[in-house]
Amino acid sequence: MDKTRVDKWLWAVRIFKSRSMAADACKNGRVKFNGTILKASANLQRGNVIQVRKDHFNFTFKVLDIIDKRVSAKLAEPCYENQTPPEELNKFKSWFLNSQTVEFREKGSGRPTKKERRVIDDFKVDIKKDNVFEVTDDDNNNEAEDYEAEDYFNFDA
Repeated sequence: MDKTRVDKWLWAVRIFKSRSMAADACKNGRVKFNGTILKASANLQRGNVIQVRKDHFNFTFKVLDIIDKRVSAKLAEPCYENQTPPEELNKFKSWFLNSQTVEFREKGSGRPTKKERRVIDDFKVDIKKDNVFEVTDDDNNNEAEDYEAEDYFNFDA
């Protein structure tokens, strides 16, 4: 096989989860070849270098092999070379690592109710907006005190 559709290849090598997501990315101008926006129906050949904008990150891939059937990640890896600049990869890695926070819930307390979940979601938004947990003393010794969620919200109400 010498060439295949862009959306089909992006889906087959697992850059996008579904072929329709790959087609939408093409339709919205997030897939480029030499600075030109590619249609989903455009043909890819070996050696082409494409730029893909996904989740606000710019990835660059060189097509090493053409496949049109979705394969496992291990088999898809030799089909492309990731030529994304290191600063873009570092930005992606820091976003990916920071977006996964570990949450803890007491054993046996069960799932949160709808009301508790809303309170927890509001609490998370407040934390992201301004760092609620850091309170400094007026003595200018800059020691931060840690507060628990129960200090701000009454979960029993």
